[in-house]
Amino acid sequence: MVDLEKAPGVQPRAGQGEPVRRSDAEGCLAVAIRIPVRIVVLVLVVPVRMVWDALVVAGRFLRDAVLRPVGRALAWLGRAVFVWPLVALWRYVVVPLAKGVGWLGRVLLVVPAVWLYRWVLTPVGHGLAWFFTRVGAGLAAVGRGLYAALAWLGRYLAVVPAMWLYRWVLTPVGHALAWCGRQVARGVGLVVTGVGFVLYWTVRVLLVLPALAVWRWVLAPVGRVLAVVAREVADALGHAWRIAGHLSRAVGRFLGTVLRWTVAEPARWVYRSVLTPVGHAARDAVLRPLAEAGRSAGRATRQALASARLSVRQARADVRRMLFGEPAGRRPVDRREPMPAPARTLEKRTGRETSPPTRG
Repeated sequence: MVDLEKAPGVQPRAGQGEPVRRSDAEGCLAVAIRIPVRIVVLVLVVPVRMVWDALVVAGRFLRDAVLRPVGRALAWLGRAVFVWPLVALWRYVVVPLAKGVGWLGRVLLVVPAVWLYRWVLTPVGHGLAWFFTRVGAGLAAVGRGLYAALAWLGRYLAVVPAMWLYRWVLTPVGHALAWCGRQVARGVGLVVTGVGFVLYWTVRVLLVLPALAVWRWVLAPVGRVLAVVAREVADALGHAWRIAGHLSRAVGRFLGTVLRWTVAEPARWVYRSVLTPVGHAARDAVLRPLAEAGRSAGRATRQALASARLSVRQARADVRRMLFGEPAGRRPVDRREPMPAPARTLEKRTGRETSPPTRG
């Protein structure tokens, strides 16, 4: 919505003559620019927002109906074509081959190398270390003597003359050269200071002061005007975008309602009131009797086929009996299984035999 109200001013305090001006108070320039800019921007933004909303709806439909199923299918195909074969190759080819190569390398390289290091290189290294330790001790004694002699010669042939030359020749000459350099630097500094002072005022008068004047009286006012215009254009774009969103939503709801009452509701009524009863009637009157007849025919066909198979089997058995006679009966096979031991009675356990009773 277009906002034409100005920000309320601040009431003057007690004891003060003039009201305090707010820093965010709007001027007449902002109010004059705001109305035409918002009208123009609203006219330009509404079609863009409606096209944008239509593209968003189409993009969501395309994502849900096309891109997501295609992506899932491509993902499954990629797994079936690339991932699963590579996993199988890694698990059943590369890993066993690597284990075999590792075992072969250990047997052919690591074990012989460990044996060679332990039983050949270690004793040889210990012997060489003992030899070089003894030789190094002798060479160190000789080196210490040579170092002492060379140090004594270097001290009295180089260090002492160099110290005398530094103390009595180079130091006075250096002091003199340093004093001369300080005086020359002081003079050069005075000359540079004077030249710098002249150049500073020249640049200030010819460049800085005109640039400050141009900035203060030309660029700053133009920049303020452009800032106000840019701010109003940005605010107008925001308002226009929100208003266009409401309009686009209203148009979308209107079109959805029209489509629902012109297409969806009639189609649902036709499906519910016409197609569903017709389908139920066709199912009860045609499809179910046809299915029952098909099942009965299938059962009769299966029974006929079973009877035919039984007849063929009996005819084949009769032909075999006529050609080869009755098959010989199978003899029982003696498996030579161990017989169970007879049950032990009280008489057998005590050693007495049973005898028939005698009549007196």
